[in-house]
Amino acid sequence: MKLKLATASDTHTLGVRLASILAPGDLLVLSGPLGAGKTALTQGIGAGLAVEGAVTSPTFIIARVHRGRIPLVHVDAYRLSSADELDDLDLDASLEDSVTVVEWGAGLVEQLADAHLAIDLERRDDDVRDVTVTGHGGDWEQRLSRWEAGAAC
Repeated sequence: MKLKLATASDTHTLGVRLASILAPGDLLVLSGPLGAGKTALTQGIGAGLAVEGAVTSPTFIIARVHRGRIPLVHVDAYRLSSADELDDLDLDASLEDSVTVVEWGAGLVEQLADAHLAIDLERRDDDVRDVTVTGHGGDWEQRLSRWEAGAAC
């Protein structure tokens, strides 16, 4: 699925909408350059999951857990250089009970779950975000089809 988002607020709204189809055990892998909207998307997901407190970038602490209707584990893998460093975070311990969102996780975290949702964000010079959402395994294709049919972004 490909989307065009005109503003950062639209990126947040996309996250809120995505939260409606998320369930414990879901793994989302966000990719895109600095400023593309990965954290804004995660903030929207947090709002949609009714998490407590502000969702901020976990850049310097690597991972943050937010309690809510479904707990949100927010990871920034930018500073991780290997699967061993990722393994030290013990993300698999909370994966079944949480929605886990990993920024900069492509190529590092996909093996944590049998299925995952890959979201690639690109920010154009005019500030429009081109977003590609791709389900890998599990029932992502069906969930995304139902979600897409529910309302356009």
